[in-house]
Amino acid sequence: MFLGCPLGHSCGTYRVVVSSAAEGTREIPWQLTTAPGTSAYGMYRDPEADPPALVCVVGATTLRYHLSAVEDLHAWLLGQGDWVALGGADEKKDAPAGSVEAWGRDGSNPIGGWYGLRKGYRGRFGVYLPPRLERLGLAELEHQPRNNRVRALAT
Repeated sequence: MFLGCPLGHSCGTYRVVVSSAAEGTREIPWQLTTAPGTSAYGMYRDPEADPPALVCVVGATTLRYHLSAVEDLHAWLLGQGDWVALGGADEKKDAPAGSVEAWGRDGSNPIGGWYGLRKGYRGRFGVYLPPRLERLGLAELEHQPRNNRVRALAT
């Protein structure tokens, strides 16, 4: 169910979706869409994995991120205090400085480097994690065709 901008704006560029408690498992993954709305994907928690993972399924590709990624990203965004570029990039490409993607690879983040767990598929953190934060009501996310940004909402 789309609720519109979490701040009550009538701008039409933000959306929040309410999830049921049963979602977020392998059997019932969260159904998400990239910021521009061009790609749908599923995501679920796998707390039994070693290390515990947030699993993202995009078509036939499976990406795995540290399970702490959502909480860690939210905390970092709160510290930024303003809009941050998503900067999504594949693992072999450089991420734009100061972006969500760059932070998700940086040695100064809480896990000391890449949040992505599967070598060769560790990138795209800035593409797939922010929509999950938005779904949880932890962030605002722009939904433009390109160059989208995210900012944290205080909980």
